[in-house]
Amino acid sequence: MSKRPILVLQMQRMGDLILSFPLFLWLERTYPGHPIWVVAEEKFFRPLMPVSPKVVYFPWEGLGVLRQHKYELIINLSIRSQAAALAGELEAGAKLGAASSDNGVTHILGDWQLYRASVVENNRHNRFHWADLNALDCIPLSRIGKTRWPQPRTLQSTDNRIGLFLGASEESKRPTIDFWASLCSELLGRGMRPVLFGGPMEKGMGNNVARIFGGPVLDMCGKLNLGELIAVGQSLQLFITPDTGPMHLAAWSGLKVLNLSMGNVNPWETGPYQNDHYVIRATMSCALGCWSCKRDQLYCHTPFTPSRIAVIARRMILNDQSAVSKINMPGLRVYNSFHDENGLYHLRHISGQGISSGDMLGRFWQQYFGASFGLWDFSGAGKAWGEFSENQPILADKMRSLLPQLGKEFSKGLAKSAPLPDSFWSSCPLLYRQFTGYIHLFLQNNDYSRTSWIRVLSLYETLASLLNKR
Repeated sequence: MSKRPILVLQMQRMGDLILSFPLFLWLERTYPGHPIWVVAEEKFFRPLMPVSPKVVYFPWEGLGVLRQHKYELIINLSIRSQAAALAGELEAGAKLGAASSDNGVTHILGDWQLYRASVVENNRHNRFHWADLNALDCIPLSRIGKTRWPQPRTLQSTDNRIGLFLGASEESKRPTIDFWASLCSELLGRGMRPVLFGGPMEKGMGNNVARIFGGPVLDMCGKLNLGELIAVGQSLQLFITPDTGPMHLAAWSGLKVLNLSMGNVNPWETGPYQNDHYVIRATMSCALGCWSCKRDQLYCHTPFTPSRIAVIARRMILNDQSAVSKINMPGLRVYNSFHDENGLYHLRHISGQGISSGDMLGRFWQQYFGASFGLWDFSGAGKAWGEFSENQPILADKMRSLLPQLGKEFSKGLAKSAPLPDSFWSSCPLLYRQFTGYIHLFLQNNDYSRTSWIRVLSLYETLASLLNKR
């Protein structure tokens, strides 16, 4: 007797689909014998099929077939209302993610899917990667921890071609044309040969970069499909790219990535997922959790200079991390990607100023939520809080001073089972937003039931006991 399929709804962009590939692999190993079906945009999944895990893809037009089946598990990773409606309509043994009932009310199922929704416009201190959040509700942490991702390729030092992917989904997430042209000059001056890449939308950018540069450069913008990009990538030493779908494809295919993480992206969430890639991020406060820029210009772009990027690229192709770590670049931090003792994505700070207060607090919230949802015990949260309070005593005291007000708010809510004001999470200090954003959405998702208020008080009491330890 055949086993019921597992259905994943992933109707987002190409990068989101590639970041779902680890989930597909883990589902195959965790639910042996169950077919894995994925609903995705055909323009994204079809060219990725040669490198995708072995799943069965369906376009949205294939709903007629999907409605004929019952499922072992449905995982909705999409933000579209149509996907929530479909997840609610289909019959399954378990469901995760947004699912709508017949009357149109939508609830988010799964602790980690709810947590992920709570970091929308609230991700300053989030330290969980999207690829991990896709899986934590249904894949045992032990299986994630046993996964060994291959290292990126290292070619002979005589192979000196460097790929530059010019575009991104938003202008704020990519360097300017003048930057790319100057970077071509800096790379060439250090013995590296730049090659320009981009999709059809970047053809004009490629022409302008080559024209302004005026030197020898191969312009492949708009000339390759994704399969051909993977093939050409086998001959590149390095791929310098903003946070975009082809960056994730490069990392997945074994091409070493230097991610220029600029604009409204968070590399802890969407950085190159495999091991030993490099991420560069501005150190300014507004760049550490920006959802959309509200300033008069993109100040987070300023520290990214072509000469700096070329120096890092040269040391990367020599495979010399110690040399990278010695680079002094005020205004920038360099990170190296790896997976921690639990198998979860992590960024190792290797150059720039010391570990920031934001990274330390992010580590605390990661440990706190992981323990709250049963991944591990609270000892890691206690240790992370100890490090934060020792290094940032003023901020730690401020967090402690705010605890009584939070406690009063939650106790009042339990007594009345009353909704919180819409501004509750956003009006709280940034130090607490990771916590209050989740709490607010959790209560809304559970219709402010008495049981949900009791759960909130339990989370608060555990938090208070951690923060008050000296």
